[in-house]
Amino acid sequence: MDVKTNVMRLLEGARIPYQSHRYPDDHALSGVEVATLLNLPEERVFKTLVTVGKPRQYYVFMVPVAQELNLKKAAQAAGEKSVEMIKARELLPLTGYVHGGCSPIGMRKLFPTFIDDSARQFETIVFSAGKIGFQVELPLSSLQKLVPVTVASLV
Repeated sequence: MDVKTNVMRLLEGARIPYQSHRYPDDHALSGVEVATLLNLPEERVFKTLVTVGKPRQYYVFMVPVAQELNLKKAAQAAGEKSVEMIKARELLPLTGYVHGGCSPIGMRKLFPTFIDDSARQFETIVFSAGKIGFQVELPLSSLQKLVPVTVASLV
């Protein structure tokens, strides 16, 4: 029996084709470990990070798993003076996702979302399917049909 995450159900409901990937683990791994387990290039696997700007304004950023989000570039992309990572304990109540299983699709609220411009060079990108152990793969243009994602230089 195939396990479906809410992200997969949302993609199917919007009739957006995707490929699912599963890795055998029940705890959060680094994105680089996930890419290795799935035998995928680190540059094509993206992590989803949540930041906060001015009081209570949240932003979602997607960057390749082996890269770090440049907070100055992130703030510039979001039109903020500065942004900072949210605290781990805030992630679940804010997004509905746990650390290691955060996806830009299906958050409790739609936040302004940005992806590093390196995503443009790939036919498909891979990111969390909203649950630890699950990833989805699809073209950036398909992700943008479900979530308004702005492409920007973020690393």
